[in-house]
Amino acid sequence: MTQIEAARNGIVTPEIKTVAGQEAADEEKLRDLVAEGLVVIPANKNHHNLNPIGIGKFLKTKVNANIGTSGDFEQIGNELDKMEIVLTYKADTVMDLSTGGDIKKIRRALLNKATIPFGNVPIYEICINTVKKGKIFVELEIDEMLDYITEQAEDGVDFMTIHAGLTLKAVDRVKMQKRKAGIVSRGGSLLIGWMLHNNDENPFYKHFDRILEIAKNYDVTLSLGDGLRPGSLADGSDWGQIEELLTLGELVKRSREAGVQVMVEGPGHLPIDQIDMNIKLQKSLCLNAPFYVLGPIVTDIAPGYDHITSAIGGSIAGAAGADFLCYVTPNEHLGLPDSDDVKNGIIASRIASHVADIAKGVPNILEHDNRMAEARKELDWQKQEKYSIDPIKFRKIRTSRHSSTDACSMCGEFCVYKILKNLL
Repeated sequence: MTQIEAARNGIVTPEIKTVAGQEAADEEKLRDLVAEGLVVIPANKNHHNLNPIGIGKFLKTKVNANIGTSGDFEQIGNELDKMEIVLTYKADTVMDLSTGGDIKKIRRALLNKATIPFGNVPIYEICINTVKKGKIFVELEIDEMLDYITEQAEDGVDFMTIHAGLTLKAVDRVKMQKRKAGIVSRGGSLLIGWMLHNNDENPFYKHFDRILEIAKNYDVTLSLGDGLRPGSLADGSDWGQIEELLTLGELVKRSREAGVQVMVEGPGHLPIDQIDMNIKLQKSLCLNAPFYVLGPIVTDIAPGYDHITSAIGGSIAGAAGADFLCYVTPNEHLGLPDSDDVKNGIIASRIASHVADIAKGVPNILEHDNRMAEARKELDWQKQEKYSIDPIKFRKIRTSRHSSTDACSMCGEFCVYKILKNLL
């Protein structure tokens, strides 16, 4: 029985109990939200070392970190190091996007260390292994694709990005519009290639019921991918993106009816004034399913700093109702991120999620800021470190720039709090 099926049957699962405790939420109210599909708890029955979390309505905005190899950097050790960073800096979930090396071995090694929900994009392994076997991806049959998805589910993957909303009709829309940045989703581009080569509908859409069977068997949460997400500000909110979103709304309904947990992925690159509209449109068309956004990135001109551009967009998206932020590292658009990039991406997105939760009025969130403000006023550096989102960096800077006074080395005796204390 999946989480959503159990909730519909009036059962408060151990996972619901855990999430309710994390969020200081009423267990029965949370059960109702899971039953309606407004909250998902990605928890594959085979992921045995999992500490579950909830994503969706009335809960804190969650942050995902992407790691994984590429063809140029295939070392599994680097990814295990990144997993340690992910856990140390408190991302809520992690996704393996490996496209180099032994992907099965890498996935299993990372899953073994992952105490947080673990996601992937099945089509990556499908494509890479097909090429390794001397075959051509566009000639692959659906049965072979589903075999890979089944194996990944069997391994314990908690949520999977499935690009099932990308239809021939949506592709025609993109052709008519002639996008500035074209198709920027790897999964989307692979499937479009398959569709055009075979002159046939997207196999993941055409055989979606079979994917639902696999997901239900292992309680995999489907993350409906946005294969036509905009890759530049100029392409934001265009026909192709909205056409795919309409189909994703249909797939949300089918997933829920099948007893499968589901969330929806969103843009991408967006002008800042379009973010609020996009969130509200998704919630309306996709039956208020939890919304998982990449950024959004709010300008195209900042390679090397896209953890900042995405944090700006993520805070606005979260405040508008997005439930789940996918981090973006400084290396986005430039190269595979290293451990420092992973850390910076997580911290930036965690700041964005916290800012969003303040705007949403999530209970007790503002208290953290209040405690920090009080500690600053009292010049209590131990408390400030404790309340800091990155205590390690706080300690490093404090040590290297230590003042001869009990204030910081920028102000010293001219610290506003020391001045006021002396005068009063």
